[in-house]
Amino acid sequence: MPEGASDAAHPLAGDPVFDLHVGGKMEVRSTVSLSGRDDLSMAYTPGVARVCEAIAADPAMSRHYTWVPNTVAVVTDGTAVLGLGDIGPAAAMPVMEGKAVLFKQFGGVDGVPICLATTDTEEIIETVARLAPSFGGINLEDISAPRCFEIEDRLKAMLDIPVFHDDQHGTAVVALAALTNALRLTGRTPQSTRVVISGAGAAGVAVAKILLNAGIKDLAVTDRKGVLHSARGDLTPVKRALAEVTADQTGRTGTLADVLDGADVYLGVSGGTVPEADVARMAPEAIIFGLANPVPEVHPDIAHKYARVVATGRSDFPNQINNVLAFPGIFRGAFDVHARAITEGMKLAAAEALAALVGDDLAEDMVIPSPFDPRVGPAVAAAVSDAARRDGVARL
Repeated sequence: MPEGASDAAHPLAGDPVFDLHVGGKMEVRSTVSLSGRDDLSMAYTPGVARVCEAIAADPAMSRHYTWVPNTVAVVTDGTAVLGLGDIGPAAAMPVMEGKAVLFKQFGGVDGVPICLATTDTEEIIETVARLAPSFGGINLEDISAPRCFEIEDRLKAMLDIPVFHDDQHGTAVVALAALTNALRLTGRTPQSTRVVISGAGAAGVAVAKILLNAGIKDLAVTDRKGVLHSARGDLTPVKRALAEVTADQTGRTGTLADVLDGADVYLGVSGGTVPEADVARMAPEAIIFGLANPVPEVHPDIAHKYARVVATGRSDFPNQINNVLAFPGIFRGAFDVHARAITEGMKLAAAEALAALVGDDLAEDMVIPSPFDPRVGPAVAAAVSDAARRDGVARL
């Protein structure tokens, strides 16, 4: 239990999950000794004033003499937390703490959880922009669509540090890595593969974009009303833009069931349940990624009847599509070269690095490495750093 936390029995004592969370999951510790007057005079006044003056004269010095360049703000408004939905900022804090702990454990990055008491787009953007000098990067988390798209895009334009919405891009990177290996296993190429994505929220849009960038040509994205295509009059600007580069190119329309007929890949980021009869109409040796938590859109027991490769978002089945495989290494790599942004090239490089780690272990139940594989963080970080240099956003 963190020092200072109450040791009184908490209301749900005895439940191991709640016992683990007593007092929160993180604390702040000093990296320097404060054992006497000399230590105090250097860590704080009067010695600290010299460091402040040096940074005031040359702001780049903060990269050497503060924790800022290794620290990420984990920011949410609590509107799209896990599969729980809009539960508010206070209830979102355990997830943001968890994210910060994962940043440290798997990437050596210091994370500060920030839960904002506003859902107003302008207020969120203004608040994060004002906080930005305290951080080397911004990780947006659990902000509902479509606001999340505008918030990320505008902050990326305003700030010269990495801004990354993990619900979009972390999911996309890991899904692409797993799909790369699934295609390899089933003898398919991106250019000849028919993919269906169900869900056009934050994750669905990002997954679609990264698959297009990776060479997928035949892609249909569906929401509750069916395939996104420009003839529909109910599309948001984000969905319309996606329709123009997916179904509009192939002429596919109709329902999810319609486009699943003969499809090679189903990738679910929507929740709900896909009827078994629709799954049965997919191509032989299909690939099914049902990523909704805790209940996949296609339960693995059903999926395995028709698919050669099955993945979920759960840890109790093989091939877990877990964002922790991506975001710690992505920020580690960006921070290592003092990157101004996280580019599409950096995301693709992260996915390629993850896929390559599977190597000769590739099998139906092994298309993505384990989050506990010690090679993951360093491999992703190195690939991201190299891509940042190629894309011209590295400052080191």
